[in-house]
Amino acid sequence: MAARRISSLLSRSLSASASFLLSRGKNPSRGRSIYRFITAKALEEPITPPVQISYTQHFINGKFVDAASGKTFPAYDPRTGEVIAHVAEGDNEDVNRAVAAARKAFDEGPWPKMSAYERSLIMLRFADLVDKHRDELAALESWNSGKPYEQSAKSELPSFARLFRYYAGWADKIHGLTVPADSNHYVQTLHEPIGVAGQIIPWNFPLIMLAWKVGPALACGNTIVLKSAEQTPLTALHAAKLFQEAGLPPGVLNVVSGYGPSAGAALASHMNVDKLAFTGSTETGKIILELAAKSNLKSVTLELGGKSPFIVCEDADVDKAVELAHHALFFNQGQCCCAGSRTYVHERVYDEFIEKAKARALRRVVGDPFKKGVEQGPQIDSDQFEKVLRYIRSGVESNATLECGGQRFGSKGYFIQPTVFSNVEDDVDSSG
Repeated sequence: MAARRISSLLSRSLSASASFLLSRGKNPSRGRSIYRFITAKALEEPITPPVQISYTQHFINGKFVDAASGKTFPAYDPRTGEVIAHVAEGDNEDVNRAVAAARKAFDEGPWPKMSAYERSLIMLRFADLVDKHRDELAALESWNSGKPYEQSAKSELPSFARLFRYYAGWADKIHGLTVPADSNHYVQTLHEPIGVAGQIIPWNFPLIMLAWKVGPALACGNTIVLKSAEQTPLTALHAAKLFQEAGLPPGVLNVVSGYGPSAGAALASHMNVDKLAFTGSTETGKIILELAAKSNLKSVTLELGGKSPFIVCEDADVDKAVELAHHALFFNQGQCCCAGSRTYVHERVYDEFIEKAKARALRRVVGDPFKKGVEQGPQIDSDQFEKVLRYIRSGVESNATLECGGQRFGSKGYFIQPTVFSNVEDDVDSSG
């Protein structure tokens, strides 16, 4: 028997979607149907987050400073679309100041010259401060990104602290090699910090992405200029303050907020940046690589979007498979670069899988991310919200069967009903 494709329109890190496609090849027996969406909780007045926004300026050379231009840009609450803060907007001059601070800290400061053990102690103190301020950071993360507070507080913040403890443990275990030589020579390799590391992180997991970038660079003795995503600048600035409290010397970690075409491009093309790391869309990754090559040919690490397959075999436990596929697809509002966005189900269990996947989507709790028990908050912003709805319209126009959802949820903010399609052809536009 053949396997039938179930692909999702749910998201990649910079291209989110909020629907689930169940494809049944060319069988036309099921016509298009729209079912009433049912949710366990209706949207109410948004809950006031238990945190104050304290840091909105750039963090450069150990100080919070305004943008050189004096400009700011808005940070939004995706639950309502309302502005919650005005954040310093970085451009070339701000990146220049940050890179100069990082270069001086690397060339003249104590950080690269510290023993690896001393560096690890600062990183461990930072992890302890994260634990102490977990509720604040989790609230900021959910307020600015829309992800459920329980996800931020119980999963992502513990992982964030644990990642820094992990990288701290590596600081004094980075060793070179003594290499046997055939002739009368002594051959040795030495691992040294590369210098100033430029880092650009996405909006879907702001703190986790910060840990993946900042942790290894610090453990190796580098200095950093980090550009946060313009959608989610708040937690990176709060983390910078905690690093200062942990004893990180001035200039070692610099955080610039701003837009990709200005601040991001300036960082990618800067002649005094030795290494660049970027997580985001494939299209932007190509631009980053070109800017790096045209400047000083700096080393570049890219983590870009993907389309991950989820395969359900004939002998699978269908109930378990449905729950796993549901989580793989809808987790973090579908805004995940490793989301299970293509699902293939064996012919013999396909119909059962469709009905149970639809029922599970209808039970998914959508609402204020600060409300206990909510599984799905809003999409990150209006662009992603419209992109999801556009992909849903594409599914309807291609004659796929809309099993449930497909509409906006509520009347404000960027909430979308969990959506399931069946009878999806392979050429349907599900590239989101």
